[in-house]
Amino acid sequence: MKLLLAWLLDLLLGDPAWLPHPVVAFGKWISFWEHRLNKGLHRKLKGALFALASIFFVFLLTWVIFHCLIPIDALKDSAPLAFWRGVAGEALSILLIFFCLAGHTLRREVRDVFLALDRSLDDGRRQVARIVGRDTAQLSAQEVRTAALETLAENLSDGVIAPLFWYALAGVPGMLTYKMINTLDSMIGYRTERYKDFGCWAARIDDVANFIPARLTALLMIISYQMMRLFGKITSTDRYQLSPYKLITFVCSNGRKHASPNSGYPEAALAGILNCQFGGTHDYFGEAVVKPYIGNNPRALTNADLHTSLRVCFLAEFLSVTLLVLSALVI
Repeated sequence: MKLLLAWLLDLLLGDPAWLPHPVVAFGKWISFWEHRLNKGLHRKLKGALFALASIFFVFLLTWVIFHCLIPIDALKDSAPLAFWRGVAGEALSILLIFFCLAGHTLRREVRDVFLALDRSLDDGRRQVARIVGRDTAQLSAQEVRTAALETLAENLSDGVIAPLFWYALAGVPGMLTYKMINTLDSMIGYRTERYKDFGCWAARIDDVANFIPARLTALLMIISYQMMRLFGKITSTDRYQLSPYKLITFVCSNGRKHASPNSGYPEAALAGILNCQFGGTHDYFGEAVVKPYIGNNPRALTNADLHTSLRVCFLAEFLSVTLLVLSALVI
């Protein structure tokens, strides 16, 4: 029930700017220490210790809160103080799960990129810069659309499926700890000159944390797409339709091409669904980073591709939440 309420809150509110967000606090923590530690000698060692300490601290703090200070089991206690401590635990659980889910905000931001691009190329570049790490000043309209859809696929895993996966394994502490891992990777897990040593451990830990969720995300996307085909929710613009077997084969062969051991799988799933091409060389912090191509059809992306992508990703999210809620009810 907590998960369902938190997910409904995310659908209704997204990430309100007025509400303090733990991931913002994570980002400030990482930025503060990165500027102080990422210099001089032993950067890899300092980065490893910093990443491990940050991850352990978040898990320990959250575990202590929910198991010692405001245990949820206190709801079963008839004593007024214990009962209200339990209520506080339930409310905090819902709030933190809500904070850890980013499906609504992700879909809105990607949609806004396409809307901005309809106004002008400069507007599209500025809008996509909000959700990607690459330099956007020189991107073409096609590259802006490609970047937005790549981000949609990758962050369906990072922002929705992976948090749900870790919630299923380790509850709210596991979910919040994953968000710290993912924030570390998104801020310092780059292979640029500045971050390649200090962020090395952060990137590798994120690879481990996302290994199963990324592949699960790709599978959920394929199932969602086939469900859309079954119920006639594929538009006339979707003129290229792979069978489930061929789509899975496409994902397996193309997913491993990505520089990341995980990001390629959801991206390959969406590239196969849309019959398009992702990847290529892009600049990050002024340095060119080569990414192999995923897919072999460099066709122009359209607003129809956006609508198909948003539907696939929302249905994948819906399926994952539904499965977890039903599992909890059965257990």
